[in-house]
Amino acid sequence: MSAVPDNLVFVCAAGDVVDGGTGKRFPVTASGEERTGFVIRFRGRIHAYLNRCAHIPIEMDWREGEFFESSGLYLMCATHGALYLPETGQCAGGPCRGGRLLPIAVHERNGAIYWEPDEIIRPVLA
Repeated sequence: MSAVPDNLVFVCAAGDVVDGGTGKRFPVTASGEERTGFVIRFRGRIHAYLNRCAHIPIEMDWREGEFFESSGLYLMCATHGALYLPETGQCAGGPCRGGRLLPIAVHERNGAIYWEPDEIIRPVLA
């Protein structure tokens, strides 16, 4: 079992994120404001993004942790139907018109998922 670097922030057990299905939300601070991020699994790989649609800055999930549309091939904003590619966060259709989701670096280690803070996305202060 390898050690987890101190800068990584725990999200959930790896088994809690279903390929093409249920993801997991987690608290973050984005540009100094409390927000949420989310992690999903697509084709065996994990990806994480700030939970903000590129069309209108609102949270995307239908119900908590539900980000995929019915086919499981695209992430879809629950409010206006903007579609995003799960691997890149790039707009794939709808009102997002060339926009993209803000990625969050994410790592899977020792049966758990962690996210990595950067200059924009930081942990929520206690």
